[in-house]
Amino acid sequence: MDMKFSLTLPREALSVPVIRRVLGDALRGLGVSEDCIGDILVAASEACTNVVRHSTTTEYEVVGRIDDETCSLKVTDHGTGFRRPRPMEDLAESGRGMGIMRALVDDLTLTATPHGVSVELCKRLTWHDEALMRRLESELVHSAR
Repeated sequence: MDMKFSLTLPREALSVPVIRRVLGDALRGLGVSEDCIGDILVAASEACTNVVRHSTTTEYEVVGRIDDETCSLKVTDHGTGFRRPRPMEDLAESGRGMGIMRALVDDLTLTATPHGVSVELCKRLTWHDEALMRRLESELVHSAR
């Protein structure tokens, strides 16, 4: 199984719940465990919220791929890249998103260019026992006999 999707969204706060809904529904439909879904949704929300708060572009893109083992997301804005780093005292109420994302996913890659910033998140999936994927696997094994 290999599911891919790509969404281009306006850089506004209302776009974050849209991502959560699309991604959450896809993962639930496949039978991914709720704990795993929760981690992925929080990390995706943090990445999208960073774009909404800090980007200079009018829209951003979320590309996702879900296979038998992992969920990979790439959140990209096509703005002007990083602005000058902020002093530590300005980070008291913000700046925690990267740490939250790192704690929730297995791999996080941040790429900044003069043409934008991408955050790539990858999480190994855990499944419900009765997950669709597991049922399909057993049906394929049975039909191959």
